[in-house]
Amino acid sequence: MQIKKNLNSLDKLYIIFFSIVLFINLFITATSRASIFEITDVEIIEPFKLNFNKEKVIDKGFKKAFVRLMAVITTTEDKNKIKNTSLSTIKRLVDSFTMSNETFINNEYHVKFDVNFSKKNTLNFLERKNVFPSIPKTKKVLLIPVLIDLEQDKVLFHSDNIFYKKWNKETKKHFLLEYILPSEDLEDISIFSKNMSSIEDYDFEEVINKYDINDYIVTIIYKNSDHLRILSKIKLNQLFKVDNQKLEKIDLASEKDIDFTLLKLKNVYENYWKKINQINTSIKLPITVSLDSKSYKKVEHFEKILNKIDLISQVEILKFNNQNIYYKIIYNGSPKKFLNDMENKKIKISTQNQIWEVQ
Repeated sequence: MQIKKNLNSLDKLYIIFFSIVLFINLFITATSRASIFEITDVEIIEPFKLNFNKEKVIDKGFKKAFVRLMAVITTTEDKNKIKNTSLSTIKRLVDSFTMSNETFINNEYHVKFDVNFSKKNTLNFLERKNVFPSIPKTKKVLLIPVLIDLEQDKVLFHSDNIFYKKWNKETKKHFLLEYILPSEDLEDISIFSKNMSSIEDYDFEEVINKYDINDYIVTIIYKNSDHLRILSKIKLNQLFKVDNQKLEKIDLASEKDIDFTLLKLKNVYENYWKKINQINTSIKLPITVSLDSKSYKKVEHFEKILNKIDLISQVEILKFNNQNIYYKIIYNGSPKKFLNDMENKKIKISTQNQIWEVQ
């Protein structure tokens, strides 16, 4: 009878141990995905000649992926600080990569790369370069482009507005903002025409409220002779900014000049969005948190949440037993912000002891 009881105890211990190991394996797999920056569909085309070298193709794939990653997580200004990064440095940042769709067409070798960069190594590299990277978050934003021809004294909107027509014609893979343009509404044209003389002070709420989008950019473009003056009213994440640009020698009959203006404005808006989401990597707050190892659903949920919080740069399991799992978390922010992040995700943490506890 005593032997049977011992066997039952061993069975329970084995189940607990196996469950903990299973959750740890799932956690390691998830955190490995959360600890990288993914760059996909990097296409390389190389002439297929006698001196063809696949290693050179891989090097080109790394370089191109690195350039795109930097375009996603750094501002235009900061990119200048890292534009001469060596191939050897880039290779040290690569966590893994895959090659696919390898084909030979007309004596050319075509291949696509997916490159994973180590988030920890990349953030450390940028910190050494005095660059604060941004969390690569996409955002849908309502864009209202208003073109005012000062020479003809009229407002151009919808199909008469070249910027409205061309805004979403072409985009870059590294852009994070997705623009929603207003529908062709005659009422909008009437509103803008009535408010032309004071359009810079107009709040545009009549137009904005028609769309279920909290974030918007109103771009007022004044055309006069061969130059443009551009006023942008930008509201992203409840933060408001006014931006002014003046572009000289711009001919709106020139496709090149139009494309230049569009790219200029989009970069302004991308940079502002990146600055909102910048990570202060100089702040490295170590936090130790414990969790009841027998609460399997709670463990699974907690680990999923850890992988979703962008300001967490590193997570590891310090130790575990049949009572608790202990996590070490490196957070790029204040303790208060970490607790707010947890609370927003419906996770309560007790801070009464040195090791915080998930309730």
